[in-house]
Amino acid sequence: MLRLRSCVLTHLLSSPSASPIPSSLHRLISAAAPAVSSNPGFAVEDYLVATCGLTRAQALKASTKLSHVKSPSKPDAVLAFLAGLGISSADVADLVARDPLLLCTSVDKTLDPNVVDLTGLGFSVSEIARLVSIGRAGFRRRSIVSKLHYYLPLFVSIQNLLRALKFNDNILKYGLERSQRATKLNLAVLRECGLGDCDIAKVCIAVPWMLTANVEHVRATVASADGVGVRRESRMFRHALHAAACLGKEKIAAKVEFMKKTFRWSDAEVGIAVSKLPSVLLRSTEALQSRSEFLISELGLEPAYIAHRPAMLSYNLERRLRPRYYVVKFLKENELLERERDYYSTVTISDKVFMDKFIHPHKEAAPHLAEDYATVCSGEVPARFLFA
Repeated sequence: MLRLRSCVLTHLLSSPSASPIPSSLHRLISAAAPAVSSNPGFAVEDYLVATCGLTRAQALKASTKLSHVKSPSKPDAVLAFLAGLGISSADVADLVARDPLLLCTSVDKTLDPNVVDLTGLGFSVSEIARLVSIGRAGFRRRSIVSKLHYYLPLFVSIQNLLRALKFNDNILKYGLERSQRATKLNLAVLRECGLGDCDIAKVCIAVPWMLTANVEHVRATVASADGVGVRRESRMFRHALHAAACLGKEKIAAKVEFMKKTFRWSDAEVGIAVSKLPSVLLRSTEALQSRSEFLISELGLEPAYIAHRPAMLSYNLERRLRPRYYVVKFLKENELLERERDYYSTVTISDKVFMDKFIHPHKEAAPHLAEDYATVCSGEVPARFLFA
């Protein structure tokens, strides 16, 4: 019986076209299990390997939390439920390994009602499946519905909420009263900074822990953001807050010193760059170093020029900064440009506009330019771009 049930469930979980399984099928599968509450031939560890797809090591660890399970009827129903949501066998194995107690959850009393209520909140089946994977233990509690009902307006959309939960599932771990208390205090701090609801939502999507963290931690993060030099009324303040939340005061100070040395900036110039683009603080030292070598050493741009245009540091070096420089230089070398072009203006325009202004007009004079541009964007330098 165990082998037969294992084959049926394995087929359900591995089917690429699995569609939502109605609760009637959940009941059918449950009914197919032995009526007695104990099955002498049932071994949890073997079940986890044969039916759930866990490795022997994972099953050994998970089985310690399932020693009270004496029959496969409830785990079978849970696996059928997960298959009905379209969750793959590999994801089910990962889910069970991380939260074995999910297999003990009642489908009729908890899982199915959660799906019904979340559908009422606007969740699609695929979004609910993603929530199950993200929320893990949170989904096996009925309280998840009231929590998501409370937090959904803060994040504006279900996709934003799911993105935030991926990086911080404490919203689902804590009780609603505790979560609401922390959230209200932290929202008040953020509003004191002059952030509107839209900006707060964006901050919490990027740094979701700010909703449930201790309010003193949030205040310390705001103080670090103030130290970056961005005025609170500036639209860049939420970006400064994001950087402060990710780095902290000491790492920000270290990154500022690194940029001063790398780009040969004065205190005033690094202040200008950071105030215009606080997210530059989140760039890796390697990325900043390579851009300094290209922009200053190779192109010969002045440090002050870069400080006033820090957006250049956010663009991809190999697929944007370098290829566009090569195209403009090629056009200048071949006297195909009508006037001098500012490098920054060539970098910031969209790909379509760049093609329309710098590639397409020269099809006859430089028929291979589009091909060479595509080549250099892929990481190779064509012979026509090897300037003496």
